[in-house]
Amino acid sequence: MKKAQKGVFSVVKAVKANARARVGTPPPGRALPDPGAKQTRQPKHKQTFAELLEKGGAKD
Repeated sequence: MKKAQKGVFSVVKAVKANARARVGTPPPGRALPDPGAKQTRQPKHKQTFAELLEKGGAKD
């Protein structure tokens, strides 16, 4: 078995760990819902030929 290697010291990780110890973990971020997402969503299934005819396919 190989011997476990010691990790390289990272100043950034040390500073972040220190800040977390003093202040606490930051709250998780939430993605804001897009208001236009529902309007731009396409239907999951195409309309059947019968549905198109019922709607009034011929325009005069």
